[in-house]
Amino acid sequence: MEQLAQRLHTFNNLIGRGVSWLTLAMVLVTFLVVVLRYAFDLGWIWLQESVTYMHALVFMLGAAYTLGENEHVRVDILYNRFTDRGRAWVNCLGIVFLLVPFCSLILFTSWDYVESAWAVTEGSPQAGGLDGVYLLKTIILVMPVLLLLQGLAHFLQQLAVLTSPKAEEN
Repeated sequence: MEQLAQRLHTFNNLIGRGVSWLTLAMVLVTFLVVVLRYAFDLGWIWLQESVTYMHALVFMLGAAYTLGENEHVRVDILYNRFTDRGRAWVNCLGIVFLLVPFCSLILFTSWDYVESAWAVTEGSPQAGGLDGVYLLKTIILVMPVLLLLQGLAHFLQQLAVLTSPKAEEN
């Protein structure tokens, strides 16, 4: 159980760390767009759209990484006062009753939207824009899957805390 949890966490960690480099790329491309526009009076729609694509990838693919690193916003007023087992219960219940329904809702409501984009291999509505809008929209389905995998990893880790006879009661 713990091996599976570690593998899932490592998988999301690799994706999160990899996609984090897109933030540097976004800064550089944005700088390039500004320099080209104001210094040389040049501009390309595809270059500007690439910043939007990178931005979407960072947030959509980085969500599971952020969950795995325990960096999502939460109300810690009571949580910090709980014992390790109490926190494990809160985490398990949060995964089952909040994360899973939320991700399921995204998957269910987005499926047709993404499918229709694939059906026409949707591209940019702008002349000279990027053609892979349907690929970008696919990330809407990838994000909840990655979140569910990270949620499963976290759930398994919390179960280990709950079932451990030596769990700290701090």
